[in-house]
Amino acid sequence: MTALRPERETDTSYGQQSYGEPGAFEEWYGSAAQEWYGSPAAQRGQQQPYGEAQPYGEPQPYGEQQPFDPQQQPYAQPRQPYEDPSPYAAAPPHGPSPVPPPSDQETMALLVPEPPPADADRAGRGTASRASSVTPVTGTTPGGRAARRKAAKGRHGRHGGSGGATGASAEGDSASGGPSAPLSRVEARRRARAQKPSPGVLASRIIGEAFITTGVVMLLFVTYQLWWTNIRAHAQAGSEAHHLQDDWASGRRNPGTFEPGQGFAILHIPKLDVVVPIAEGTSKEKVLDKGMVGHYGKGDLNTAMPDARTGNFGLAGHRNTHGEPFRYINRLTPGDAIVVETQDTYFVYKMASMLPVTPPSNTSVLDPVPRGSGFTGPGRYITLTTCTPEFTSKYRLIVWGKMVEERPRSKGKPDALVS
Repeated sequence: MTALRPERETDTSYGQQSYGEPGAFEEWYGSAAQEWYGSPAAQRGQQQPYGEAQPYGEPQPYGEQQPFDPQQQPYAQPRQPYEDPSPYAAAPPHGPSPVPPPSDQETMALLVPEPPPADADRAGRGTASRASSVTPVTGTTPGGRAARRKAAKGRHGRHGGSGGATGASAEGDSASGGPSAPLSRVEARRRARAQKPSPGVLASRIIGEAFITTGVVMLLFVTYQLWWTNIRAHAQAGSEAHHLQDDWASGRRNPGTFEPGQGFAILHIPKLDVVVPIAEGTSKEKVLDKGMVGHYGKGDLNTAMPDARTGNFGLAGHRNTHGEPFRYINRLTPGDAIVVETQDTYFVYKMASMLPVTPPSNTSVLDPVPRGSGFTGPGRYITLTTCTPEFTSKYRLIVWGKMVEERPRSKGKPDALVS
């Protein structure tokens, strides 16, 4: 703001003195205006000098005088005294712009609002969201007392406080990257309960983890049964076959009877590319699970040995897992060779017939003259038994064969193994 002009400082009654009787100013102003507008200067478009319109003496010189403007408010009107602008500077820092003082075209310079104090930034950004609900002139919330109370409760929380400690403002602060206002105890407990999983969620997680664990265990079990058991059984069966061949090559003779689990012969099925040792008994742990073929010996239906003059040589083996030597015996056709190799002799059988499905209790298939095989009298027969369908043990698959050749090892291999 500019300072007062000199004549206003020296003359306290300047612009404020009385004109006497009512209507005196209007009477003077009308006569002065008539004299001026009738003069040659007014006709040439000039304005009346400022000093000529003063009825109370010569004005004090203060530089270039301003011409008189009839449209301007006369100086006879009392001016508002200049006051300290401090009330306008004390406006709320985050409220609307302060109301400027009354306009003074002669003495007022540009009014630049002062920057808000530093304390306003520490009040939280939550107050910025309240500026839209405040009127730009009065700085109050529109509406009645109830609306103001509701706005104040939203700004200060349920139990008071500053900084707009509501959930929405806190989330807004965290999303915008600014500092979040402290939460009340009730709001903190609500947020903690919301973040804590419910019993249903915990139950679903436990059930899901149980299903995943069960699935992994089942997958590992299937991998063990279908892959690892075959590898281990093939290794054990191969080791037993090499052990037998080494004993035969060294001239070590085997007795006529064998202990359960003891190998004594080798089975060849050329069509299926099967070469597997034959052990005494059908024990699952000692014989079958080791990848070998078991002989139904003493105490186990007591079938004949290959070198017997008459009888049925019965064998059992796995169709799936643990080496699965009999997996594809269902592909044999009549006339296919089945060879049993012992220490001294090759016994050659020809496949004769097959029984695709029969109950496990049907032991008549191992009789000296097997029932259902098509054989009508005593002879030298071989019977292969395994489980069916695949990967189950509900039924049995039976294959029969009849001996067609007995060849000593000294004469070399039979034609079925050479070709």
